[in-house]
Amino acid sequence: KDACLSHCRSPLVFLTARWHEGRGGTLMMGLHHGLYCLGCCWLLMGLLFVLGIMNLPWIAGLTIFVLLEKVLPRGRFVRRLSGVVFAARGMALLATGVGH
Repeated sequence: KDACLSHCRSPLVFLTARWHEGRGGTLMMGLHHGLYCLGCCWLLMGLLFVLGIMNLPWIAGLTIFVLLEKVLPRGRFVRRLSGVVFAARGMALLATGVGH
């Protein structure tokens, strides 16, 4: 995820390093950059599909999370903190037997 986010955080560097002329080159650059975005956000995209269908608060919350992760200078800290919080929440749910 870190490798993919490093490309998404600075698209200008990506564009200058991988510039291709013409429509075909533009298409290839877009596909290449899109794979980086997919690599760092595939789980959130899945969550948006599962939780976000017709649920505006989930869509807004996940959008804010992605924005903070990509824009803040401490985006790596936000990502790691959220991982700890989600893991702790999952363990708490397992410990209480919710969902069984």
